[in-house]
Amino acid sequence: MGIVATLKREFSFIRGNYLVLVLSWVFMDFAHEIPGTYYSLYILALGGTEFSIGLISFAGFLALASVQFPGGYLADKYGRRWLVSTMTFGVALSFLIFAFAPSWHTILIGAVITNLCLIYQPALLAMIADSLPSERRGMGYSIINLIASVSTTPGPAIAAMLFLSFGLVNGMRIAYIIVFALYLTAAVLRISLKETVKDPAKISAREFLNSYPNGLKESVRAFKIVPRAVLFLFLANVFATFSFAMIMPFVVVYATKTLGISEVAWSLLLIFLFIAMIITSLPSGKFIDKIGRKIPLLVSYVIMAPAILLFVLGDFVRLLIALILIGLSQVLLMSSYSSLQADLVPKEQRGKVIGFTNFFNNILMAFGSVVGSVLYSISPQFPFFLLLILLMPEFLIVLLLVDEPKKRQE
Repeated sequence: MGIVATLKREFSFIRGNYLVLVLSWVFMDFAHEIPGTYYSLYILALGGTEFSIGLISFAGFLALASVQFPGGYLADKYGRRWLVSTMTFGVALSFLIFAFAPSWHTILIGAVITNLCLIYQPALLAMIADSLPSERRGMGYSIINLIASVSTTPGPAIAAMLFLSFGLVNGMRIAYIIVFALYLTAAVLRISLKETVKDPAKISAREFLNSYPNGLKESVRAFKIVPRAVLFLFLANVFATFSFAMIMPFVVVYATKTLGISEVAWSLLLIFLFIAMIITSLPSGKFIDKIGRKIPLLVSYVIMAPAILLFVLGDFVRLLIALILIGLSQVLLMSSYSSLQADLVPKEQRGKVIGFTNFFNNILMAFGSVVGSVLYSISPQFPFFLLLILLMPEFLIVLLLVDEPKKRQE
């Protein structure tokens, strides 16, 4: 009974909106990782090049950036629920474009449409922060990482089975049909979400059209209201976002084309990455809630450096170690960053701050993808080495300029 009582106490916050979102992510993350395993190789198979991969990422991130200001403004003024529940259906439908794409140019169009539908992103992230008690945020965000890791772990294995049974292109088409079906299921689940904004205004068509200029103005104003630590945390995240955008589209290409890892072996390596995230998620959340957010965030940068070196110089064993370290680093970084941002930003400003942050993150990811593709064409190792260099300013900004609040926002 003692163990049962302890578990109930530790996880009593898993209810309501948070529970609905976690359940919806089980379907979405499981689905998304199946085509994600060979996504860049799919683009190449449809006639694209390494530059095409970077261009698609560039266009997708620009589209995502373009909806962040209105998304944050609408979330704070008119509520979170309607944006999240409605636009998840749009994302689901967009994956049919990927399933039936005749060439890489169609993938480009699909990436833009998918990311425009993610106008709900600030509302979703604000709703999570609204739904978690401040003393359980580290654990709450870690559980999200845990659920994502558990649900995505079978994805690479299923991708490998589809690859072996149907080949790359047909296997990917089947994978995207699976994604459509499971995202549609998640969208239906999200209809049951409850609004977290008190007395949201009623939206009109005219005001919706004005949401972009109003969102831009209000988001900039929000950054003048919140503590200075929020700005410094944002600056540290700028370096991290740009760095990872340079390498992410090319990780599977580098592993398979440069290091000579087979497609099936790559899927096995990704499974170990997710297992590492599963094992470390709950201890990381407890660690973040117990000692604070700043130290785990700094630790995540320290772990990332040797992980990237091992990846660049990798064989199968080195890649295995590298991906395990990357998994731990990602869990610490995402959970501590999200918790610290929620601690610092009042509820009524969260949508706008998240929208502002996401806008610049996605602009940086867009340009990072292009820079990465150019550097990769010169030497496949260059984007990875530049990421290592940019870890230092990230670490120093958090160490010297970001302080945790004495009282956490609710």
